[in-house]
Amino acid sequence: MLTEDRADRSWRPDPDRYRGATYRRAGRSGLLLPPVSLGLWQNFGEDRPLDGARAVLRRAFDRGVTHVDLANNYGPPYGSAEETFGAVLRKDLAPYRDELVVATKAGYDMWPGPYGDGGSRKYLLASLDASLRRTGLDHVDVFYHHRRDPDTPLEETAGALDAAVRSGKALYVGVSNYTAPDIARVAELLRELGTPLTLVQPRYSMFDRRIEAGDAAAAEDAGAGIAVYSPLSQGRLTDRYLHGVPEGSRATRSAYLSAADVTEDLVERARALDAVASARGQSLAQLALRWVLREPRTTTALIGASSVAQLDANLDALAGPDLSPGELAEIDEHTPAAGSTL
Repeated sequence: MLTEDRADRSWRPDPDRYRGATYRRAGRSGLLLPPVSLGLWQNFGEDRPLDGARAVLRRAFDRGVTHVDLANNYGPPYGSAEETFGAVLRKDLAPYRDELVVATKAGYDMWPGPYGDGGSRKYLLASLDASLRRTGLDHVDVFYHHRRDPDTPLEETAGALDAAVRSGKALYVGVSNYTAPDIARVAELLRELGTPLTLVQPRYSMFDRRIEAGDAAAAEDAGAGIAVYSPLSQGRLTDRYLHGVPEGSRATRSAYLSAADVTEDLVERARALDAVASARGQSLAQLALRWVLREPRTTTALIGASSVAQLDANLDALAGPDLSPGELAEIDEHTPAAGSTL
């Protein structure tokens, strides 16, 4: 139980947080997720103040965002995003645990040696235990394998995911960064074990349409929902880079995006898309979110947020009319072909 000295009893969530909120079903499961969910990939490590992360998480919950997406190596340093979430859970959100869907992942390097990376049963189940310690949870709602490990049989990885559910440490399982054939195969293996594949998590944006070549169809065939990440293309589908690479931007300090990734061609495309957004009365980021959500197989789009204002702006993408056929055709003129990426 949460003790009085650890909790902020002065904070209460908005009693109207579900008024007008909508949710989408994850494939053929019973799990409902908000169309926009909060990802803690960046902005929630030790390099950011806890108060800022706490404010964002509180505001997201106040606006009906019930899904929080983590991974064992989110930070920096590794593990710190889970610790940050755990601290906010203890202080604020623990009384509302049953209103939250918390996901975490394992699959990339996490600790030294041969057992801290990949897709083995030893690594995945040990990592899940460590994630539960860092967050202070007794179970997560969704446990993903973060990437396909070519050196581990899928049978072993699927068995570990099934074991996570049977142990009570996860309610649902998913895979991230898997190709269409591997999605189909792991879904088949999990089905045989009695633990269905519930979610697939791929990269998807107006600048990266590779899942349209088969991954989305494979998820649909498996009965899984799709939680897309990087819908704003690491900020390149925002107004941040419409005039090049500003000093202090993510492209100047992130391990996942560099100035070389902000090409002249990409900037020109972003400016054209920004004009489409402006004509709709939206920002480029809001247009980018509406675009990934136009795909009926998309269950939720994962966004990061460094401030409450940024979070609110992105969640406001859900307001306004759907994209018209004419707008979609104009967007297609400035994006890669379906199934490809820039």
